[in-house]
Amino acid sequence: MKTKIFILFCFAALFSGCTTEFNRVYKSADYSYKYEYAKECFARGKYMHAISLLQELLTVMKGTDNGEECLYMLAMAEYSDRDYESASATFKKYFSSYPKGVYAEQAAYYIGQSLYQSTPEPRLDQTPTVGAINAYQQFLDIYPDSKLRPVAQQRLFDLQDKLVMKEYLSAKLYYDLGDYFGNCTGGGSNFEACIVTAQNALKTYPYSKMREDFAVLIMKSKFELAEQSIEAKRVDRYRDAEDECYGFLNEYPDSKEAATAKKYIEKCKKVTND
Repeated sequence: MKTKIFILFCFAALFSGCTTEFNRVYKSADYSYKYEYAKECFARGKYMHAISLLQELLTVMKGTDNGEECLYMLAMAEYSDRDYESASATFKKYFSSYPKGVYAEQAAYYIGQSLYQSTPEPRLDQTPTVGAINAYQQFLDIYPDSKLRPVAQQRLFDLQDKLVMKEYLSAKLYYDLGDYFGNCTGGGSNFEACIVTAQNALKTYPYSKMREDFAVLIMKSKFELAEQSIEAKRVDRYRDAEDECYGFLNEYPDSKEAATAKKYIEKCKKVTND
């Protein structure tokens, strides 16, 4: 028990000593000393201390030999401290201030990387994802031969997949709502909304690996739409659903949903052949 108390006392004393030293440096008017201490904090992984000092030093260091390094180090400290929103803004500031700077290439990459780290799950608003895609694309355009290019490209593909998943989840939600009309106050139906959402996604992302998933939703929605149609639209919608099923089988003959497509075709023929 005494050993544990002693260890806790040592840690408390060490922490108190570090805090006291930081406070002393923070209050100092010796900016060169502050800057060296900030670099030491960054190297030792004490990013909050480094950020506090570097933010104060930015104005002082601007226009000096250390100004560029100070700004870039602040961005990296924020990134390392997982404050990705601040990091992205600071990397942008660095790149606009020093487009030909020593760290310009890394800063351009980390603008996208910071946004990438803060992108939400597919069900949520994907504005940050679009921002990250644009940042990575700009990086690839400016530095086509960068060693970071393969990573940036893979990140870009991953982000695009997230946007595709967002569209798929939206289309799937419409399909799952089915004949519920409570959200169709403007007319139309959930199946029509599913079809439009899925078709737009296929136009926007024609090479998506989820292409078949969208095609399944379109096929099923067209059949369900025909099933619930009024008499005036019934034959045309069954014919449209039948054509969709044939198109699906031609493109995905080995699909797990091939049997469903064939079943739908038989049901459609009972209406279209009458």
